[in-house]
Amino acid sequence: MSQERKAQAAAAASHKGAAVAAASRTSSKPQFTRRYPRFTIDVRLQVKMFQAGEFRACWGRSTEMGQDGIGATLTGSLEPGEIVTLEIPLPLTPYPIKVRAIVRYRQGLRYGFEFLTLNDSQRDTVRRVCEYLASQS
Repeated sequence: MSQERKAQAAAAASHKGAAVAAASRTSSKPQFTRRYPRFTIDVRLQVKMFQAGEFRACWGRSTEMGQDGIGATLTGSLEPGEIVTLEIPLPLTPYPIKVRAIVRYRQGLRYGFEFLTLNDSQRDTVRRVCEYLASQS
């Protein structure tokens, strides 16, 4: 590679790094790429977890949902990496779906969960609900 090309590549990498650093300083949301779009949803959900040797539960309100996860504000305290059970009443369904999820991020009382154990029926339900939510936007 010529010296000029090396210099151009180094300048581009430096510029990209500075842009990423600036974005992370100005944005309060985690910086990552989602596999599926998120849609606004406001439902009361229950979170069940095993902490300090006992089963516990807390309530929350969802904020957004996609085919692979859900965001919520909770009354309890969780840490990223914890595995929980979510019970989520969704539009278009007569009963709440019950799914295992992992806490992917936490910002104060706001949490992001990634679904771990959706069966085919639940996956279809979540997909249909996301399509419905997209049409409501």
